[in-house]
Amino acid sequence: MERARSRRGLADLLSRVEAQARGRLAELLRTSDVGVAEWRVLQLLADGLGHPVSDVARAVMLPAATVTRLIDRMVSKNLVYRRADDEDRRRLLVFMTERGTRLYRTLEPLVARHEEELMEAMGAESGIAIA
Repeated sequence: MERARSRRGLADLLSRVEAQARGRLAELLRTSDVGVAEWRVLQLLADGLGHPVSDVARAVMLPAATVTRLIDRMVSKNLVYRRADDEDRRRLLVFMTERGTRLYRTLEPLVARHEEELMEAMGAESGIAIA
């Protein structure tokens, strides 16, 4: 019984940390009209390689149908575009537009600083140095 309670406690703690981190990131991104899931898509696409929706869904941890709607919104904001894969014309790849790339480059240092501050705060609260 004690062991089950401690596992539930850890899961609860992780959920709360994730919710706080997500909330702070959402605040940071709000001024740019980008949501957390959209930011995660931009982070993935920053490599310039293009990714199928299934890869995007895994990266942002959302169902493929939800990611398809998310990408539709991002296309309408001119942040990303779809293109058929040269090797398999049935598969669509998602890429960042020039506008999406500029937005990513503007936000990336802000998000990186936010993540560093969060890691420092987590380390200070736990007494553990997080590398």
